[in-house]
Amino acid sequence: MLTAIIASVMLAIVPVRYSSPVDYDITLAGNFGEPRPYHFHGGLDIKTDNVEGKHVRSIADGYVSRITVGLYGFGNAVYVTHPEGYTSVYAHLKRFSPRLEKHITRPNGRDTIDIHFTPLDFPVSQGQLIAISGNTGHSTGPHLHLEIHDTQTWNMLDPLDFIGHLISDSVAPRAHSIMACPLAGHGTFCGTSSIQTFPCDRINADSTETSTLLTAWGRVGFALWADDYMQGVHNYYGIRQTILLVDGHEVFRSDVDRIPTNDNRQVNAWGDFSHWRRNRTWYMRSFILPGVTLPMLHADSNRGYVDFHEERPYRLEYYLRDYFGNESHYAFTVVGKRENIAMAKATAQPYCCGSAVFCDRLTTVSMPGMTLVIPPRMVAVNTAIHTTAEKGLLSPRYCFSSEPLPLFGCGELSIALRQEVADPSLLYIECDGHDIGGRYSNGWISTPIRELSAHYEIKQRTKAN
Repeated sequence: MLTAIIASVMLAIVPVRYSSPVDYDITLAGNFGEPRPYHFHGGLDIKTDNVEGKHVRSIADGYVSRITVGLYGFGNAVYVTHPEGYTSVYAHLKRFSPRLEKHITRPNGRDTIDIHFTPLDFPVSQGQLIAISGNTGHSTGPHLHLEIHDTQTWNMLDPLDFIGHLISDSVAPRAHSIMACPLAGHGTFCGTSSIQTFPCDRINADSTETSTLLTAWGRVGFALWADDYMQGVHNYYGIRQTILLVDGHEVFRSDVDRIPTNDNRQVNAWGDFSHWRRNRTWYMRSFILPGVTLPMLHADSNRGYVDFHEERPYRLEYYLRDYFGNESHYAFTVVGKRENIAMAKATAQPYCCGSAVFCDRLTTVSMPGMTLVIPPRMVAVNTAIHTTAEKGLLSPRYCFSSEPLPLFGCGELSIALRQEVADPSLLYIECDGHDIGGRYSNGWISTPIRELSAHYEIKQRTKAN
């Protein structure tokens, strides 16, 4: 007991210096927190010279707590739990170390394997070989994907906070374009309530000069398209820290150092998902929508919106920083110019039960033979929906939105069976051609769903899974 207490005290006094998971200088194909559709990139993509077969080593002492095959897009993956309260994950592996490989049972016909171990099964030392790098799972080329999680909460942590001392980077982030987003019914920008973009080459860093006069009135949010870079490679990365100042006062700050796993899909609401769908570029908002709860976003009492309420110049400044302290600065002036602000357009029908998904309370959508229940905090703003029901065999085919509308989590969809079947266990709910399963009870099939623009109906398998 005394030994354990001394060990825990020593860990608190002497921080662990984590080592490299590979035997060569680290270069990155991707960094932590990069915005991607429906998720943040949860770790570092470490290059392996575009080949398989590199040694993969544990970054610290611990024990192999889990091995998975075919889960989460990881392909082959090893999990190492460390006594400091973290778990490192190594993914897209070609194979495991011989010591681990001989203890893996691969059931016939099984596409996935998920094996958990106790601390005494496979202890490992820092630098010990645990796997061989590969290209398995959802990987577009050979590399090592490294994640680090808080073992207790499973929050994703930036691996650079653990192994950043092993990487060299002297290149600052760079902004490409700024987006102005007037709050509907409350603001204008350059005389209109429409969202507008202007490239950063129209503004001069460390200057208030712009090639075109920018004007605003009322409440306007801003968003930024920017990337980080490193020397010697052509890859680009997500921004670790973004700060927006107005007249010297901070109105917004993001610091992408940790991401709760359950908040992963909120990337679609911090970033402008609609713009990404059209243009494949991410503008990350420097204001916070009502339903967004990402802990790495911080804003003033206006949630990051800038209130242009005086007819004078306003100085706006962006500071972009990466993990290594490289910084870029962009400053521009927006002149407050009084304008008539048009009322926000009304929806086709007032928000009511079934015509909108609410960001702050439970939503229930009902039709004869169908019920959809969506918990609070599943969307960023109150969003109008329109439910349709097309003719189907075992049930109508339901859809709730003509535009992509991904939820942050899951709603519960229940559909009534139109006719009796001999074996209800063969029934499932189909989502745009995919079997997403379902539970049968008293003539209804229920299943979680996460996308409201998809089409859902009851189908029947020819044989049991």
